[in-house]
Amino acid sequence: MDDIRYITAFEKEYPEKLREIKNAPAGIYVRGKLPDKNKKSVAIVGSRQCSMYGAKTAEYFSSTLAANGVQIISGMACGIDGISQKAAIGAGGTTFAVLGSGADVVYPKSNTELYEDILKEGGIISEQPPGTEPLGPYFAERNRIISALCDCLLVIEARVRSGTGITVRHALEQGKDIFAVPGRINDPMSAGTNKLIADGALVALSPDCILQELFKTGPDAVMIKKGKNDKNTAVRIPLSGNEKIIYSLMDMYPKKTDELMAQSGLSLVCVHDAVLELRLKGLVLECGKNHYIRSNL
Repeated sequence: MDDIRYITAFEKEYPEKLREIKNAPAGIYVRGKLPDKNKKSVAIVGSRQCSMYGAKTAEYFSSTLAANGVQIISGMACGIDGISQKAAIGAGGTTFAVLGSGADVVYPKSNTELYEDILKEGGIISEQPPGTEPLGPYFAERNRIISALCDCLLVIEARVRSGTGITVRHALEQGKDIFAVPGRINDPMSAGTNKLIADGALVALSPDCILQELFKTGPDAVMIKKGKNDKNTAVRIPLSGNEKIIYSLMDMYPKKTDELMAQSGLSLVCVHDAVLELRLKGLVLECGKNHYIRSNL
């Protein structure tokens, strides 16, 4: 493919985040775009054989982060990786795949459509020359690139011993924050994430845990998908101070007005005004008397 370009570490286009790691590749092959250095990026990784809980959680976190303008980095593998990247695209966001093969080699083949969708707004990155078939060592090596390109790493479902652990080790060496989604204590699919939390990883109870860390006070606007069939078009909806607070408290479960008051510290009038504005902007729905939920989950 003649649209694949090779970018060396001596060129300006080479990602600064990648340049900073001690074992940075001499160059990378890129098809499509590179992550925007002025935007936040989160790497989402996890089990290839994820449970329904893991799949739904990956969709929820990735779509919400992407809708808020966060770039999603992953490896386009089966399971959590691919699900996260599909969700990011579906939310009108941007995602980048770091491959363990050449940038022109789709692996797994079942993700061919995802590969093409990623290229519409994001990009494909590889350290390996075009035509290189996927091999185990290449996947281990590419994990350091995934962690290098992100601002923080999110782990959703992982066994204690897995390839995800390699990405986590690289992220720690690179000084990145690690977030992990907790799971049932008797579920081997969550044993890795639960251990990460026990070892000091940040607990990801909702996407807002990550958004608040990335933006410190929360995003000043929300990016949402425009139209049901135009998955690559998003609109920016600005939020006021109180709207930002209330929106950050909303998740996949309905919340009552008094619950929002208690969690936000705002008065009844302020909560009502913020909720009304969020409803008018299409970001919040009333799913019962004084019960509210995000509309774009």
